[in-house]
Amino acid sequence: MYQPAHFKEERLEVLHNLMQAYPLATLVNYGPNGITANHVPLLVHSDVSENGTLRGHIARANPLWKELDASVEVIAIFQGPHHYVTPSWYATKKEHGKVVPTWNYAVVHAHGPLKIIDDVDWLLQQVNSMTTQHETGRDLPWSVNDAPDDYIKSRLKGIVGLELPIRRIEGKWKASQNQPDNNRQGVIDGLKNEDTNISNAMADLTPR
Repeated sequence: MYQPAHFKEERLEVLHNLMQAYPLATLVNYGPNGITANHVPLLVHSDVSENGTLRGHIARANPLWKELDASVEVIAIFQGPHHYVTPSWYATKKEHGKVVPTWNYAVVHAHGPLKIIDDVDWLLQQVNSMTTQHETGRDLPWSVNDAPDDYIKSRLKGIVGLELPIRRIEGKWKASQNQPDNNRQGVIDGLKNEDTNISNAMADLTPR
């Protein structure tokens, strides 16, 4: 992706944190029908490889796993907070008016070979890991063990596993780093004043 130096984020821990907070990835691959995109929750395992490994699953009916060309790398795109930025938030608007709107965002691209795993034990472990991550902290956390064994076994037959060892990872944090301090503060204040979950999240990513 287009990557100006002042927007580049290279800290692996920061990239993984966004992937964990926003796990629904857009999985882009090139196959016999051209470029396709699937939206798949992927869990990053930071300790499996140098850049981490992504694991998830798709419906067995999804043609992705049968049409996959293993020699062509895929991209998993994780979209973090994003928000429109109005020029009205910039202090320099009053000074000279030479301002335009923009869109701030944080995103991670993870590149690598996609592996298909059709193994019931692996799938059960993956489903347990995914469920544990998203149920932890809830008042009444659901566990795979809460469902009847025969029901879980039947559901596992309807999915196939995905594993993506990350060969290359890049992050872009477009958060007004190219603006002077007073404009950045104006963006933070404007986002906070809108007071939505996504505006507050974007404000937290904007450098002070």
